[in-house]
Amino acid sequence: MRLTVDSINQNVRRAQYAVRGELAVKSEEFRARLTKGDESLPFKQVISANIGNPQQLDQKPITFFRQVCSLLENPELLNNEDALINGFGYKTDVIARAKWLLKQVGSIGAYSASSGVPAIKQSIATFLERRDGFPADPAHIYLSAGASSGVNTLLNVICADKSVGVLVPIPQYPLYTATLSLLNATCVPYNLDESRAWGTDMETIKKAYQKAKAEGVDVRSIVIINPGNPTGASLPEEDVRAVLDFASQENLVVMADEVYQTNVFVGKFHSFKGVLRKMQQETPGKYDSVELASLHSISKGMVGECGHRGGYFELVGFDADVEANIYKFVSIMLCAPVVGQCLVELMVNPPKPGEPSYDLYRREYDAIHEGLRERATALHRAFAQMEGVECAEPQGAMYLFPTIRLPQRAIEAAAAEGRSADELYCLRLLEATGICVVPGSGFGQAEGTLHFRTTFLAPGTEWVDSIIKFHKEFLDKYR
Repeated sequence: MRLTVDSINQNVRRAQYAVRGELAVKSEEFRARLTKGDESLPFKQVISANIGNPQQLDQKPITFFRQVCSLLENPELLNNEDALINGFGYKTDVIARAKWLLKQVGSIGAYSASSGVPAIKQSIATFLERRDGFPADPAHIYLSAGASSGVNTLLNVICADKSVGVLVPIPQYPLYTATLSLLNATCVPYNLDESRAWGTDMETIKKAYQKAKAEGVDVRSIVIINPGNPTGASLPEEDVRAVLDFASQENLVVMADEVYQTNVFVGKFHSFKGVLRKMQQETPGKYDSVELASLHSISKGMVGECGHRGGYFELVGFDADVEANIYKFVSIMLCAPVVGQCLVELMVNPPKPGEPSYDLYRREYDAIHEGLRERATALHRAFAQMEGVECAEPQGAMYLFPTIRLPQRAIEAAAAEGRSADELYCLRLLEATGICVVPGSGFGQAEGTLHFRTTFLAPGTEWVDSIIKFHKEFLDKYR
């Protein structure tokens, strides 16, 4: 064999991505067996609570978005507007938006400009100005194939060699550690504060930064995920300010992963761009040199269009020559999927009050948001009933990240299988109930602690009872 696991790029071999790891593969094997009529399993369905994939778990697409997309995919439908309106229930603003987008893109089957369709970039800039109260320049906005592609672009540009370090929250979405592994760069972990609902702790961040610097690491950037994945934390404004102040002092690029910005159940979302602009306004000159890249996506929120791969990132305060190289990197990938770009436009510019599609859009959007909140609350209540389980109140995103305390015999049994104890717990949960979650070790966790991450996307709350029952049986087995 020309290629073996020892001869391939070892950075790929070392990279880990737990949300689609062994448990996810096993869950798909179970799903295939159920589809073929296998009745030997102790459950009748697989619930993929391992990944934020809303429409796999029956979240219905927003009607306005899909109707517009249907016309973009097959523009000939526009030749019979009467049938669309009277036969299929399309509203006039759906047709108008599809025509406008087709005018901007020509065809969704064609490449767009490398950084995205200019008119869509302008729509994003208008949204950002409306959200933050400060101007946004479309020239510094880049459409991407989901936020993941934007993260990949930025880290590729930031990480010059293995001496470069990036501060990454622990626990974190494993895209960051996996990408840093692929780039052979240095992950500089900083623990979030579980006692403060997984908030940022500046002393912890500073210690991690100073330790890495003392070891010769060129720490260039700090990643913040807000609202948090896997934690569900929603940062207060003072935490955002503290991070920006620290980044200013230490000359760090801030990467703000804000893909869950509409998934907030407690308090409100504070964007890094909005807070930075306020700080610049309050103290002229002090924060002008802060470099900020903020990311958003159609995969999350109430949109849930993961498969369409749409997102964007905005650059603030970057050197023009650096930005030219970011543009070049984006160009090498040609462009983001154009239908995904169109869905980004719909996300940032949905129907407005008084427009024909608004009432249905609002009902669908609010129903999805309320359903997420209800299921988050139900899961949180369930964890409160479970022995040895503690979980912060759900604040945002699509996840809960409870602490679990397991008997010593369970820890020993896991070690005998070459697993961590939380991995054994999650594997047995999948085998007993069909519910697939991710062990906390896949995201990073403070030493001596055990967790798992679950989404609260699955419809209904009956499956929550299965977790309660399994947990009791698991503890009883290993006491």
